[in-house]
Amino acid sequence: MRILETQPIRRQIVAITCALLVPFAIAAAWASGRTRSERASEVREQAGSVAVTTGAHFNQYLTGLDSMASALVRHPAVMGLDGVQTDRLFAEVLRGQPLILNIVLTDTNAALKGTAMPERRDMSATVTAPYVGEVAASGKPLVSELLTGAVTGKPTVVLAYPVRNAQDAVVGVLALGLNLARLQTLFSGIPLPDGSVVTLTDAKGRVLARSRDAERYIGRLTDPRATMAPGDVPRTRVLTGVDGIERFWGTAVVERGPWLLSVGIPTSVAAARAAPLYRRNVAIALTAIGAVLLLALALSALMTRSVNGVREAVRRIADGDLSPPVRSPVSNRELAGLQDAFIKMAANLRETHQALDRQVEQERKMREVLQSLQRQVVRQERLAAVGVLVSGVAHELNNPLQAILGTAELLERHRALSPEAIEEVGFIKTQGGRAREIIRNLSRFSSQQSGPAAVVDLRDVIAEVVQLRRRDLDASSVVLDVELSTTRKVYANFTEVEQVTLNFVINAQQSIEAAARPKGRILIRVYDAGKKVRLEVQDDGAGVAPEDEPKLFQPFFTTKPVGQGTGLGLSVSYGIIESYGGAIGYSGNQWGGATFFFELPVTEPGARPPSSSSLKASPKSDDGPPLLQRSVSSGV
Repeated sequence: MRILETQPIRRQIVAITCALLVPFAIAAAWASGRTRSERASEVREQAGSVAVTTGAHFNQYLTGLDSMASALVRHPAVMGLDGVQTDRLFAEVLRGQPLILNIVLTDTNAALKGTAMPERRDMSATVTAPYVGEVAASGKPLVSELLTGAVTGKPTVVLAYPVRNAQDAVVGVLALGLNLARLQTLFSGIPLPDGSVVTLTDAKGRVLARSRDAERYIGRLTDPRATMAPGDVPRTRVLTGVDGIERFWGTAVVERGPWLLSVGIPTSVAAARAAPLYRRNVAIALTAIGAVLLLALALSALMTRSVNGVREAVRRIADGDLSPPVRSPVSNRELAGLQDAFIKMAANLRETHQALDRQVEQERKMREVLQSLQRQVVRQERLAAVGVLVSGVAHELNNPLQAILGTAELLERHRALSPEAIEEVGFIKTQGGRAREIIRNLSRFSSQQSGPAAVVDLRDVIAEVVQLRRRDLDASSVVLDVELSTTRKVYANFTEVEQVTLNFVINAQQSIEAAARPKGRILIRVYDAGKKVRLEVQDDGAGVAPEDEPKLFQPFFTTKPVGQGTGLGLSVSYGIIESYGGAIGYSGNQWGGATFFFELPVTEPGARPPSSSSLKASPKSDDGPPLLQRSVSSGV
């Protein structure tokens, strides 16, 4: 101690620092190893949990494909091996399934009967894959090995299902070919650290799909587990992949294959995650060394002021004050360097705190977006089912109805019929025509397409509607007034907008007649509503009951007597207006009746009209009726 007392302060500090560095170095080395081990365990566990979650979702998707295939094999066209009908059916299904490469129907002799790609039918009249014979012989579904599609010419794995006729005999094989290359898009969307990879391999260890460079690795063998069954592979492990990168691998078995889904996260990620902790440990060590130096230098009165300044800055940061420390004069170079390091550390701490705040805010916004997307998916699935039902009913009823109307027309021209018979035939034609109109409305509801959109002047639309309904309204003693307060135009289909307006006017007239008023009144108004043009149809009829308001725009709902309404007019109108980015609704009015309205975006003079695809992809409000999205046509 006496030797140190006679040495300059620099040597004293060096000696004390050297004495303290030994235990600190040991502790830092131990902490570094411990930290790296903990981060490696975290990354390994992350790989395992992501693999299990992804495997569960993939199993769920394959279960959905099984359900879809079960429905397809019971379809009359598939059971009858009808090539024309199945081509259309498969093409429609394929448009809604981006992860399916092709849908193929063969008979038990492997002759091609139907495909979702009829333009490639001539490339292969016969499917040579062995799964056809196996399914036809066993009558059970199976999953093929990796093969090249006979129609698409691309690598695929086929989910094959037996097709049975009404006598439960196997008459064909339905094959769903997975689009292995498109699985890359699905896997690459999984949030993982940079350099991570998701791989799907079969029971022989061959790569079926990969989140990165799928075209390069599909079909390649992964040697480390080539001889192991998927169920025997450890849940987590460390391996060097086929691309030569060492990763932590988490695995999950896809029972449908059986396949093995592996999630690999580079081992370098663990080191990257440990790096901030290393810096923290270094900062802690420097702070401790600085404290020791301050204690040593406290013997000198010359350094008291500098020590007090540093101590005050530490206290403020400990109390949560992350404002920049004030630089104060110091007595020597050593303390000046210490002060600079401390200021830099405080700045880094402040930036880290701000970054964490931004990250928390971003995560909150992302959760809100995900919840909104989930609600949209639920609505789309419900509406797709309604579209399939509506299209099927309209198609199945239309053919026999045309035959009935044609026969009635021929009978009406028959001269030998009695007047009573002619009257009955006329009744058949009247009721058949009404049924045909219902079917047209059904078809209209399912497709809602009548022609290309163009610039439309709502004044012209109103003029057409007035011309169509003026005589009938005069006969019913209903006064029709028109107020035109704008000359701006909209971008839509003239016929569709006319149909919506005509539907509003007819409903208004029927409401007035239902109220038994001796004289009624209908007012059509058109005026500007911000960046949109609003059209209203007001009446002084009976209005709408409060309990009926939430159901006004739902399909098949009507308040009219049996035989006078189909319940499709307002639902079709809703779909038309919504498809052009507009809004449609109802409210009461000062006359005690109802006001139905719609709004459409304004097309400015000289502006380029938007494409129909962009209009029909415009965002929808979550407040709209859940069964009236335009996506019902996707199920037809």
